[in-house]
Amino acid sequence: MMSVNFAVLGAGRIGQVHARAVASVDGARLVAVSDPVAEAAQAVADRFGCDIRSIDAIAAGDDVDAVVICTPTDTHADLIEQFARAGKAVFCEKPIDLSLARVRECLKVVDRTSTPLMVGFNRRFDPDFMAVKAAIDAGRIGAVEMVTIISRDPGAPPADYITRSGGIFRDMTIHDFDMARWLLGEEVETVMAQASVLTDPQIGALGDFDSANVILRSASGRQAIITNSRRAAYGYDQRIEVLGSKGMVAARNQHEANIEFAGAEGFGAPPLLNFFMTRYTAAYAAEIAGFVAALADAGPMPATGHDGMMALALADAAVLSVEQGRAVRVGEVTG
Repeated sequence: MMSVNFAVLGAGRIGQVHARAVASVDGARLVAVSDPVAEAAQAVADRFGCDIRSIDAIAAGDDVDAVVICTPTDTHADLIEQFARAGKAVFCEKPIDLSLARVRECLKVVDRTSTPLMVGFNRRFDPDFMAVKAAIDAGRIGAVEMVTIISRDPGAPPADYITRSGGIFRDMTIHDFDMARWLLGEEVETVMAQASVLTDPQIGALGDFDSANVILRSASGRQAIITNSRRAAYGYDQRIEVLGSKGMVAARNQHEANIEFAGAEGFGAPPLLNFFMTRYTAAYAAEIAGFVAALADAGPMPATGHDGMMALALADAAVLSVEQGRAVRVGEVTG
């Protein structure tokens, strides 16, 4: 089996998640970490037994085959280009950038250097969601007609994160836009979105929304409905339902234990898994395994730069839809 030596750039929350994923995957080895916060880098180095290096040292290192970019969003495109020119394979957390024009420039460099690039849409690798997709591909529900995606966070991120996130559509809904494209099996043609501030007035003061609903329509008329909230008092709500001409397939929420209580007062279940770090542990490992497998086979990446660009285009269309109160054709933002 091919062995891939990894470096993780960024040792914050998502960097720690990916470091753990790399360490758990056969054929992957974490050799270095980089972060300007010394304590964060040291924590990852101590836990996984890797070196602490500068980004430039990682780019120059002969013992690094691939990097996982977990730095702030506004650094992603520059780092992708730097490591593409350094001859490293690149796995980058979404989004590539908050600007479609900058994403296009970055992907031109990726193409010119023939760099393997994968974008971190981890939900494609969740075992339950993969089973939904497999049922669709096997024809078990016939032709896809409608997709419903429910994604609600247990709470909002901190204010300093919101101000640099690009807003709910580019930060949170972007995962659901990717899932919608993946499950519909067709490109989205129009986007209609509504958004409000219902959970925290501070989010509105920062220029963002915390509650959103989106309707997507493909050229053939297939539809996807996405509902998002930054507050779910009952935990991390992640559900998918796909309606087809012959039936329906659905993925339900995951609980801390797969049990049910019953008594005179009614039925109950343990709490939902708390947030993405625990809910998607298996997905994070599976996507790194998929990246390693694609490198070994020199095959297509399971989630490409184009996928990243199109999810961002849908987010841009949703923003425009909210601003102008109308359905927006995706071609209006892609040009």
